[in-house]
Amino acid sequence: MMNTPHYPHPIIAREGWPFLAGSILIAVLVSFWSLGWSIFFWVIAVFVLQFFRDPARSGSTEPLAVLSPADGRIVVVEQTLDPYGERQALKISVFMNVFNVHSNRSPVDGEVLKTQYFPGKFFNAALDKASLENERNAMVLRTPAGHLVTAVQVAGLVAKRILCYTKAGNTLARGQRYGFIRFGSRVDVYLPLGSRARVAIGDKVSATSTVLADLPASTS
Repeated sequence: MMNTPHYPHPIIAREGWPFLAGSILIAVLVSFWSLGWSIFFWVIAVFVLQFFRDPARSGSTEPLAVLSPADGRIVVVEQTLDPYGERQALKISVFMNVFNVHSNRSPVDGEVLKTQYFPGKFFNAALDKASLENERNAMVLRTPAGHLVTAVQVAGLVAKRILCYTKAGNTLARGQRYGFIRFGSRVDVYLPLGSRARVAIGDKVSATSTVLADLPASTS
């Protein structure tokens, strides 16, 4: 195991600072007016605090291990078409509810070949159609061994903002933070055929800490 590399963020994600500051300010102001009513606003502030928590993580150093890019629950493990890498692939999807950590981390070491944003709808992210119909941002990586791995941030029913901080030509390390989705969503991972899944539908996973699959030994 090793510490997550390139982690330049504190334990509370910077994306949440304005929301947290605003909710605490409102709660304090309401407290001067009514302690009873302020309880409701302090509960909101606590919810915002937990939603934007962003702890550092450690992950496997196994060379072929694919790490979970998000916290949540596995909702898909299947062979299907990767529309972004234009190939058949093993697809593993992680659904995040509002109580999960929502920062996204790279599943593998690799060079970013492309990123692409797609506007779309806001269906429940647990539904299969969300992968192709919801607002989303796709990132295609090539590992040092030549494997293609696609990670897709997908907006959910109440998620209204997908943030991706990387672009073509950048290099990411496994577990490196590269994006964030606000308020409920999912991440789809497409892996080369021959990859071996190490999770099943219904499993709970943690970003970086959980190994989703093993890449095939050969890229041929």
